[in-house]
Amino acid sequence: MTSRIPRDSRLRLVRPRPLAAAPAAIEQRRVRRPAPRPPEGTPAPAELAGMARSVLAPAARVARWADRALGPGGDSATADGKATLSDATARRAADALGLTVDQVCADWDTARLAGLIEVHGDSARPGWRLRAWDRDDSAVLRGWVALCDAWSLACPEPEDYEPAAVAEVVTAMPQVLSFLQLSAGPVPVPQLLDLLEQRVTELRTERCEVDYGPRPDTPAVAPEPRPAPAVDAPLRPLLDWALRALASVGALTYGDGQATLTPLGSWAVWVKLEQICVAAQSPAGNIEQGAEDMLRGCARLRPAAARAEYRAWLAARPVGSAVTELIAAARGEDALLRGLAFEALRVVGGPAEPEVRAALDEPTLRPYALLWLAEHDGVDPEDAHEVLTREEATWLWVDTAAAVADHGEAPLLLRHLETAVQPTVPALLDEVRAVGHPRTVQVLVALAAAHPDPAFAKAVRRAAFQVHTGG
Repeated sequence: MTSRIPRDSRLRLVRPRPLAAAPAAIEQRRVRRPAPRPPEGTPAPAELAGMARSVLAPAARVARWADRALGPGGDSATADGKATLSDATARRAADALGLTVDQVCADWDTARLAGLIEVHGDSARPGWRLRAWDRDDSAVLRGWVALCDAWSLACPEPEDYEPAAVAEVVTAMPQVLSFLQLSAGPVPVPQLLDLLEQRVTELRTERCEVDYGPRPDTPAVAPEPRPAPAVDAPLRPLLDWALRALASVGALTYGDGQATLTPLGSWAVWVKLEQICVAAQSPAGNIEQGAEDMLRGCARLRPAAARAEYRAWLAARPVGSAVTELIAAARGEDALLRGLAFEALRVVGGPAEPEVRAALDEPTLRPYALLWLAEHDGVDPEDAHEVLTREEATWLWVDTAAAVADHGEAPLLLRHLETAVQPTVPALLDEVRAVGHPRTVQVLVALAAAHPDPAFAKAVRRAAFQVHTGG
């Protein structure tokens, strides 16, 4: 009897893209709406990136110096393991760059806020945005937006103000910036102050607790709501601080009693408003959902729209708890959510690194975590798979195939077959059986059902039966 099973059937090899495969697999055809356009007069992305490079140029200069002088094998960046430069290191940088110590420290802080440099213990290394500085306009713009989001750290806040009052102003400033953006020109500071006072009063009113329940030994009547507390201290100094801080990061110009958004600042406000609108228009209300439901809601979105959803969802909650939620969702049984969770963690960036690094100890998450860390360290995403062992790559291939089988269609599963790292069908089946993925049987059965070659399908079904019976 001769066998029709192909003994050396070559698989056409393509560069593996396991993380991208699952989200792409479930994308369905739908009517595409045109992408929203920025307001008329907004410079082109390349021009905006040039403005961002100009704002961040001093920080990039210090970051490059730190890469040369403080990287692995170099001297330590700090004496106490904190992110601030030690005095000795700041003096070295000042001498090398022809700057003052204060300038070096300020540029160092800007570089950290923009993700141009990362501090790990006593060593510093360039962030991926610095590596992409000359070739990727979007990376430069994202770095500037990260700096703009952290404007409240750019300048010391006024003394003698309670932290709660400062937090109220920080919370209220997005509305002030939106007003500046709508005004499309200079706005007098008194007008901005009126708006800020109104918004702070609203915030304080929202925090008022009114007990509408009956009180003991008293008639059950609804009490009078307590009036909103008056503004305890003048907000003009805090508004002045906020405008100076935003001016220092290039979001606006401030002087002569008025403020005006820069093109960069106007574009950043528009981007954030668009993100909020996308989240608000989501049929599932993703921004209000837990991580697992949010990821399911994003599963059918195109990559760019999904990233916008991730950003809106992350902006609505503390970063630490958001990362914990995403890791928990990745631990579930749905392989699609696992891949999407790590895509969302890419949007988080550096703050997610400790928990992602801890996930290396979990076999289910280890391949995803290795790829995340490689890309975070500046490895090209197309080459990141090289950090995986053959066994880890095979496990990830099976996990992604499980996502495709659960949420995709047969042609997509066949295309996923082409991304296998094994050169032959027998080698693929042997290694898939050996890797011990809990969904191996289901993946092989789905692959056999989808493949048009009867001989191939028979071989795959036999492998599935052997895995099922422990043979």
